[in-house]
Amino acid sequence: MGHKFAELAFTDAVKSIQSDQGSRNSYARMEVGDDYNNVLGPNEAQFIAARDSFYMATVSETGWPYVQHRGGPIGFVKILDDKTLGFADFRGNRQYVSVGNLSQNDRVSLFFMDYPNRTRLKLLGRVHTLSPSDQHILQKLSLEDRYQARTERGLLISVEAFDWNCPQYITPRFTSAEADYEVSPLQTTILELKAKLRAKNARN
Repeated sequence: MGHKFAELAFTDAVKSIQSDQGSRNSYARMEVGDDYNNVLGPNEAQFIAARDSFYMATVSETGWPYVQHRGGPIGFVKILDDKTLGFADFRGNRQYVSVGNLSQNDRVSLFFMDYPNRTRLKLLGRVHTLSPSDQHILQKLSLEDRYQARTERGLLISVEAFDWNCPQYITPRFTSAEADYEVSPLQTTILELKAKLRAKNARN
């Protein structure tokens, strides 16, 4: 009961370390009351829809974790309902490590990062890999009209839990488009000042 991410992530081993380090009492309060942080609300949906990449962790049948970056145009991760999100899986280097891991263990962990605003969203879920026969759902995930990468499959993720992290230690980073947006007013001001200076010199 209570915070679903804490319920899944705070195993007995984790709780033991929390007790040793003096943080157990504060975290224990997260585990009481009705279930929460297991259904996506407007904040989560808007945050995910604004991302152009995320990190995905899977675990192999030999127990080794594997983290992979997934990217695409803004909004390539689709919110299908308050318990389901999905995305088109584009062709990469064809190692298929994540796909292979998911064929044996459907658990997944996603990390969505907003570096400029130093915000992150962690999500735990279970993955269902879509086959070519699932055309009606694949069509909802398709980006062929605005993205040229080849789609190999679709991945649906059933949300089990999520958690927002604090901004501590997140270094702000900006894409070139974000940097251009921030610098644009300064460039406009520089051009205006140069024009005024040229006009002044012309009068003299």
